Amino acid sequence: MHDTAGKPSPITTPTQSPMAAAEPGTGPADDEDETDVIGDLMGHYGKWQLLMTVLLSLFQVPNTFHISSSVYQAANKEFWCQRPPHLQQLPVDVWRNLSSSHDNCHMRAGIDWSQLSNETLPAQMEQQAASAAAADSANDGKLIACNSWEYATDDNVGNTWTSQWDLVCDKEHLKNVAEMFFLLGVATGGIISGYLSDKFGRKTMLFISAVLQTIFGLWLYFCSSFELYLTLRALLGLVSVSVTYSGLILAIEYVDGKWRTIAGMYNLFPLPISYMIISGLAYLTQDYQSLQLCIGIPGIFLCFLWFVVPESPRWLLVKGRIEEVRRIIEAAAVFNGRQLPPDYQLTPPTQESSSQDFTYLFRSSYLRRISICFLCIWFTMNLVYYGIILNMSSFGGNVYLNSALAGLVEIPAIAVAMYIITKVGKKWLFCATLFCAGAACCCAAITEGREDMLWLKITFLMMGKFTISAGNTIMPVYTAELYPTAIRNVGVGACNVAAGLALILTPYLSLLNKIEGHLLMTLLTAWSIFGGFVVLFLPETAVRKNAPSATNRQNAAKQV
Repeated sequence: MHDTAGKPSPITTPTQSPMAAAEPGTGPADDEDETDVIGDLMGHYGKWQLLMTVLLSLFQVPNTFHISSSVYQAANKEFWCQRPPHLQQLPVDVWRNLSSSHDNCHMRAGIDWSQLSNETLPAQMEQQAASAAAADSANDGKLIACNSWEYATDDNVGNTWTSQWDLVCDKEHLKNVAEMFFLLGVATGGIISGYLSDKFGRKTMLFISAVLQTIFGLWLYFCSSFELYLTLRALLGLVSVSVTYSGLILAIEYVDGKWRTIAGMYNLFPLPISYMIISGLAYLTQDYQSLQLCIGIPGIFLCFLWFVVPESPRWLLVKGRIEEVRRIIEAAAVFNGRQLPPDYQLTPPTQESSSQDFTYLFRSSYLRRISICFLCIWFTMNLVYYGIILNMSSFGGNVYLNSALAGLVEIPAIAVAMYIITKVGKKWLFCATLFCAGAACCCAAITEGREDMLWLKITFLMMGKFTISAGNTIMPVYTAELYPTAIRNVGVGACNVAAGLALILTPYLSLLNKIEGHLLMTLLTAWSIFGGFVVLFLPETAVRKNAPSATNRQNAAKQV
């Protein structure tokens, strides 16, 4: 959910470079060279921008909590058909044998369990049960479906969706449906959030979405109806993705030039920390409702940032709200220790045509190539990234420790990706992350099913998580850089459709292990390698060390 799918493109302001206003299809955007009058006045990056972007990154915390909560709230539990009230002290294994409930979904029919007691010896109980079954010749050997179940209480999982609503046997698929509803909301919100943010403002959409996210998150704590729970999960996903994208674009529009890439990438740092925090909360609470309360409360405090965080000055300038822009620039300049010229002028820029639609992505050979490639890559990246995160409970070992480690390895992954892409082009690094993720998943698949090599499997999974996290950091930046500014919003919005399809499929990946133990990791391996090959068809981006000359700009325009 923290990809920049559906985000509005940065505002074009009067003094941007000519490449920023290039016609669709002329070549990659050149945002890292774009500066404007607002940045010149209040500073391209200073203490004010640092403070605001750090505050905005905090909105990633509840988003990460909500998207990863299903790992713990929907965790599988050991269960068995409910024992009669007077046999509650009977050992579970003995009860399973007596009732022939080997699949934990069916039990013997026609047995009068009142004839048995807890004090009866197991051999005698088996004989009595067999005699009772034989006496009822009509039901001899028949099994009936259980209508109630009991659950293990010493499994370090606690009360989950499974035990709350008996999501076992023929209802087990509803756990995946609950997660799919959330991710369906994420996919839908990603498509519409860019339009709403452009229309109503970044700050307005951010805080409306944050308030709704908090309301829905806390409502889930009190919800006892599974049908209502599904609806609230879908709405929660819808507004959570709007919080992500509105906050991200607001952070990007506080800066300009090369700082846009850096601000966009370090906006992701709270994600891995949040993964570690929620694994600790889940371990301490071991109850899906208590966990929901813990992850819903932080949103209350974030809503008070309304009085601290201003609207995007670049969006306000486009809308002609000059006085508001002046107040923000003056406050930022004072905070950054900059002296403003006494007679500076602000002129609303000429807005680019917004008539571009999906068909513009295929109107030139350059756009056709990058659009088809990015549709495949965004699908692959989301399938593999969330396929690892949301199936952590099915990989074996301690789910809390595994999830915390998965968050821990993402911190250096983001940092390394941020550093390297400032030194080399993004194409080969991006390609390498996907191939390395595929190799790690392949090694994990080889060790699948071998309990003595569980530690090695988890090691390979963490290596895969490290590399795919680095790729996930690069992907939105690379995408935005290759699309020309005039069509970037349409391009990234189309990519979000592919990402949404992957998100909807992700909850069902765990079912592959029930077909064949190696199937899940094999699938992730294949998609990672496929994504790496697709990246090879994309153009490289330039490594900007100095301001480009006019000749360099002309050469960039010939990359089609």
